[in-house]
Amino acid sequence: MQQGIPRVCGIDEAGRGPWAGPVVAAAVVLDPACIPEGLHDSKALSAARREALFEPIMRSALVGVGIADVGRIDRDNILAATLWAMQQAVQQIDGVDLALVDGNRAPRLACETRTVVGGDGRVLSIAAASIIAKVTRDRIMDNHDAAYPDYGFARHKGYGTAQHRAALLRHGPSPLHRRSFAPVAALLTR
Repeated sequence: MQQGIPRVCGIDEAGRGPWAGPVVAAAVVLDPACIPEGLHDSKALSAARREALFEPIMRSALVGVGIADVGRIDRDNILAATLWAMQQAVQQIDGVDLALVDGNRAPRLACETRTVVGGDGRVLSIAAASIIAKVTRDRIMDNHDAAYPDYGFARHKGYGTAQHRAALLRHGPSPLHRRSFAPVAALLTR
């Protein structure tokens, strides 16, 4: 914004590493006159703090969310699915002039795009996007926990914990499991 670029969008994702569930990307254009206090990398915030920031971001910013489901992840691979979700998120916001993407890989967008390694800890709009993506994905996994209670998705959100591994061994993969991921694929070949 200091360089005269009016609409700067931060982009981040949540859920690249889990064995189950979608990958969620968010794009956020902050209103410079109304930036919520306490924005930071979602991984550095408690779940309660992320939840507390979610609504203020949604009220004061332009927000887009893209969700790549397990079918897309298994079909295209996790990186391609993540970049697709990022594209979907940005397409929900009109008139983005510059997109700042956390990490070192960027989706193809209609606007200028720059990657920022560690951006979720350095750029407020990326930090806001990381919070929106993480809270959205956590809520999805909490909802899936009700449909698949044997797996404990509300506790580990699909990540590879010892509890999740034990549930996979006991119950086999659910429809939410990423069959292209090594721990799940290994179980399927048994």
